[in-house]
Amino acid sequence: MNIYDIIFYLFAIVTLVSAAFVVSTKNIVHAAFFLIFTFFGVAGLYILLGADFIGVVQILVYVGGILILLLFGVMLTNKITNVEIRSGTTQIVPALIGVGLFAGILVLTMVSTEWKSAPGEIPFTTAYSLGKVLLTDFVLIFELLGILLLIALIGAASIARREKE
Repeated sequence: MNIYDIIFYLFAIVTLVSAAFVVSTKNIVHAAFFLIFTFFGVAGLYILLGADFIGVVQILVYVGGILILLLFGVMLTNKITNVEIRSGTTQIVPALIGVGLFAGILVLTMVSTEWKSAPGEIPFTTAYSLGKVLLTDFVLIFELLGILLLIALIGAASIARREKE
């Protein structure tokens, strides 16, 4: 077992444990904070797989944008301090049967498959080649998308300003 295996298992445990806390906690603010750890774990797994660009985008978009926006929205909303997430356990038996069947099929598939193993290499980074392709072959599309996003931002700002007046 080398260092990459240990790092993989660490990211996998962080992702699975924090995801379990996201779905089991009753406080929405705590669920959002556990979701941050889940997103970081997924980003770490992407980076270990050699998809460093997707890992960085995962952190920037989901953690830096969407989740922080969700946290600010929850924290700045009035009368949300005592809101409990309803977690009824009325369908626990069918859920356990379904999960048991799925786990059985998954384990049976994993055991009966002849897995090929070969010595692997550490994957190279993808950000340089992706940036080179975006700024050489697809530069027109890249610039047009930037202009489209700028137009959408100006339109949203003008609609928000018009509603205040």
